[in-house]
Amino acid sequence: MRAACRLLTALAMAASAAGVTGFAAKADTFDFYVLSLSWSPTWCAADAERGDNRQCKEKRRFIVHGLWPQNERGWPQFCKSSEPDRVPSSMMREIGDVMPSIGLAGHQWRKHGACSGLTQERYFRLLKEAYGKIKLPAVIFDGKIDRKLGVDEIENLMTRANPGLARDGVAISCDGGQLEEIRICMTKSLSFKACDEVDRKSCRAKSVSIPSAQ
Repeated sequence: MRAACRLLTALAMAASAAGVTGFAAKADTFDFYVLSLSWSPTWCAADAERGDNRQCKEKRRFIVHGLWPQNERGWPQFCKSSEPDRVPSSMMREIGDVMPSIGLAGHQWRKHGACSGLTQERYFRLLKEAYGKIKLPAVIFDGKIDRKLGVDEIENLMTRANPGLARDGVAISCDGGQLEEIRICMTKSLSFKACDEVDRKSCRAKSVSIPSAQ
């Protein structure tokens, strides 16, 4: 019996480290959150069919892609939850200014939010609270003109604008030479923290283009 328990524990740990689906998680079984902010102009330009999407029609700048439970190595996903899979329209009225798509909200809840151990209502309010703690330097993220900046420069500007945020706690994601996302590591109480694994996956390009929202 003890050997079987040890085997199940080892399998669960290995699955979590690899980001494998199907393992239940509670609020105390992951290490921290990753707040992922998506730069809308890059996302909208990647597919012409997205032009009718609310995010693109309204010429959004950053939106919240997700608030992801994360371990120091790997992450849980698609956890079992007693909460509903669908996100109600009443919740979208609360978070629509930071996450404008009900499809995105539903996917993020099922894949990541259910692993937080929180109720759906608490999770999305925490997501919005996390976004509210971030200061985005207007000098680069006003969306008025196309820009090209070094990845290191973006990280430096982010750390200067957000006291307590260190370079190893923020990662830049790029796609086709353009800024895709900024990912910020936060504790469960939404303080900034270092996250080596996330930081190592930062964009390897020296610089990225930041398309305008105009």
